[in-house]
Amino acid sequence: MANKITNLFQIKYPIIQAGMVWNSGWRLASASSNAGILGLIGAGSMYPEVLREHIQKCKQATQKPFGVNVPMLYPDIDKIMDIIVEEGVKIVFTSAGNPKTWTSWLKGRGITVVHVVSSVKFALKAQEAGVDAVVAEGFEAGGHNGREETTTFTLIPMVREEIQIPLIAAGGIATGQGMLAAMVLGADAVQVGSRFVASEESSAHQAFKKVVVEAKEGDTQLTLKELAPVRLIKNKFYEDVQALYKTSPSVEQLKDLLGRARAKRGMFEGDLEEGELEIGQIAGLIHDIKPVAQIVNDLMQEFEDAKRAVSDL
Repeated sequence: MANKITNLFQIKYPIIQAGMVWNSGWRLASASSNAGILGLIGAGSMYPEVLREHIQKCKQATQKPFGVNVPMLYPDIDKIMDIIVEEGVKIVFTSAGNPKTWTSWLKGRGITVVHVVSSVKFALKAQEAGVDAVVAEGFEAGGHNGREETTTFTLIPMVREEIQIPLIAAGGIATGQGMLAAMVLGADAVQVGSRFVASEESSAHQAFKKVVVEAKEGDTQLTLKELAPVRLIKNKFYEDVQALYKTSPSVEQLKDLLGRARAKRGMFEGDLEEGELEIGQIAGLIHDIKPVAQIVNDLMQEFEDAKRAVSDL
């Protein structure tokens, strides 16, 4: 299935496994790449030398292309970028920052650059900065999110109308039917996160994976917009946040409640009460934990079945 994205990344299927903090280590990235899609290591939860170790292990586990996702708010970003170059990574997805900051530097070193956006405005800024493609992510997505709260199926055609570079849709996509719908709306590929959290190769804690597959409609909520909007599963920590909101808290009070390492406690260490359990709304359609290869096969089978069903309408 060849198109702009498969040609850009030299992959078999137009699917990107999202580089999620505490979920996307070398095992998930390499399994994804070996399954014919683009695997991404999530650098946001890694110290520089830990990232180097994950890149090296990923290179040993796959001969296929893979990349690194780098949130640009990372405190040691200079070291992260140097390691990416030193280890020969050829694809970088940037997020949570100005694409002008690193795009030229990376492209000057032969690296393909993709930037994650949540609005038409920032998609245009990314294109102007010279990125090779953009990921447009709707507010259904898990984890940190755009303040615009634009849904994926509204965002994708709006972005497609304004940019000329390849477009990857993200947010609320975990099935082949969703993949087809996003591509009909103008996407060249999809980025899938939550479905790969519930994979055998994900580095998420088993207790968190179990919560994901048990989640139903309405079990996630976007909150903490005063800090950085985040979609998470409702648990004790979420209820504590809502209780604090009733007191009209200051930003500092919200920061104090959030503290440090909430996401690690929830997703990586399995603290289902006090941890931050980041996942997308689409969790309500995820019912099992499978190997990555099976998830990719399911996505593509559903995609082909959906195409045939649409052609019969």
